[in-house]
Amino acid sequence: MADEAKAKGNAAFSSGDFNTAIKHFTEAINISPTNHVLYSNRSAAYASLHQYDAALSDAKRTVDLKSDWSKGYSRLGAAHLGLHQYQDAISAYKKGLEIDPNNEALKSGLVDAQSVATASDSRARAASPPSPFGDAFKGPEMWAKLTADPTTRAYLQHPDFVKAMQEIQRNPSKLNEYLKDQRVMQALGVLLNVKFKAHGGGDDMEVPEADSPPPPPPSQPAKEEVKKPEPMPEPEPMEITEEKGKMEKKEKALKEKEAGNAAYKRKDFETAIQHYTKAMELDDEDISYITNRAAVYLEMGKYEDCIKDCDKAVERCRELRSDFKMIAKALTRKGTALVKMAKCSKDYDPAIETFQKALTEHRNPDTLKKLNDAEKAKKELEQQEYFDPKIANDEREKGNECFKQQKYPEAVKHYTESLRRNPKDPKAYSNRAACYTKLGALPEGLKDAEKCIELDPTFSKGYTRKGAVQFFMKEYDKALETYKEGLKHDPNNQELLDGVRRCVEQINKASRGDLSPEELKERQAKAMQDPEIQNILSDPVMGQVLIDFQENPKAAQEHMKNPIVMNKIQKLVTAGIVQIR
Repeated sequence: MADEAKAKGNAAFSSGDFNTAIKHFTEAINISPTNHVLYSNRSAAYASLHQYDAALSDAKRTVDLKSDWSKGYSRLGAAHLGLHQYQDAISAYKKGLEIDPNNEALKSGLVDAQSVATASDSRARAASPPSPFGDAFKGPEMWAKLTADPTTRAYLQHPDFVKAMQEIQRNPSKLNEYLKDQRVMQALGVLLNVKFKAHGGGDDMEVPEADSPPPPPPSQPAKEEVKKPEPMPEPEPMEITEEKGKMEKKEKALKEKEAGNAAYKRKDFETAIQHYTKAMELDDEDISYITNRAAVYLEMGKYEDCIKDCDKAVERCRELRSDFKMIAKALTRKGTALVKMAKCSKDYDPAIETFQKALTEHRNPDTLKKLNDAEKAKKELEQQEYFDPKIANDEREKGNECFKQQKYPEAVKHYTESLRRNPKDPKAYSNRAACYTKLGALPEGLKDAEKCIELDPTFSKGYTRKGAVQFFMKEYDKALETYKEGLKHDPNNQELLDGVRRCVEQINKASRGDLSPEELKERQAKAMQDPEIQNILSDPVMGQVLIDFQENPKAAQEHMKNPIVMNKIQKLVTAGIVQIR
């Protein structure tokens, strides 16, 4: 039940239906709560939905259940990375590499986590420090203090002063722009409970209350200073200008991308590369420009350049915290380039690792297909690299010598190695089938005999091996059919003729009722497990036929004229279910 739920979960995961996958994995976990693989799979599903807290919980459970399984630490690192817990992610990947130092997925995950952690630290160091006076301007308390102080209360009647204080309250760093305004400095003194000196002299600056009598008129220079306060500098619209310039560059970059796409469709790859490169220069935050150029390099056969662009795209995605789908796309393209470069079976390893890593980022059916194709190609290439008919013949001869000496297990080993060197040799399958028969491994012997016949339908040894196995399994009717089929290709083969004779003897023995009670009981029990016998007995027509054979001889004679009915009756007789007296 757990395996069935797991299989459903894997199928849903492969199709991108992560919620359904989680449902099935949860069902499997309820049935088998100590299976670490189920928690690992559900962690991957949660991570695909960006539910990293749940992914982390399942990853921790995976590691608890199977602490020496490196994949559990890969899940743990991915969950920490999704939660921006970079140091925890680095620790998880390092722990996994202690268990499996050659695991490429863990190595790549560690590099990604370290890269993101470094970028995060750099951004933190580059951030501007908070204003030391930020707390003084917070909340409504600022206005209450300014109103309560007789000095600053009058300033609240000045619209430009109120506007300046509002700006400073929104962004305390703006204070630097108003340091020359004596009113702002006086307000700062009130808020901080300190007094500031006026620019013009050493006395504390005094400001009359709104309802108190005016003080004596100040000297002319002071009057001029009051009448002509230094104008507040207008802030330059830097942010607006920069934003406008940035938008213009993005628009130009999009036009370059469109031109590159058009050139790509025309197969004008050099022009497409020029446009994508220009787009990258104009806007380094759009990863599609890099992946598009990588696609062009892939079409041109410049696989090294394609891989470099894909690596650059992944690195930039990490820095910008882009969508995981974009990372998976770049990794899939890199894996495709690595497959194109593969010349031997080992060359497929980095491609397979890259596809697997892409699937951990985003479960995409196209990537999954590429992974399966790469694994299949690697296996086929391994077989081709291992193929050697000469060594295969030598191993088969060694197996024959062991067979003659009745060393059947050793003979099986040599025949197996022979088949690895040449999997199309029917003789090796035939000889191994004989060994399995001697060892009593009848299902394995039957499988080898059938493979032998499949490779060479005219090879009579295949039929004698298969018939012998069926005979020992007491499936005499099936053995008889096998021997007869072999005689079609080799009518004078004595082994096949002897096999037919032995099968007929056993079938007639059952027909005459010469079986002992133990033999009859054993044969009937075996027959009742045969699906073909079960179908005959469950057929209502055959049920009536059997009744007629017992109660209606005339009807039985009519049934005997039907070859299909008689063939079924013969099977029941051979199986010991029916006896003819």
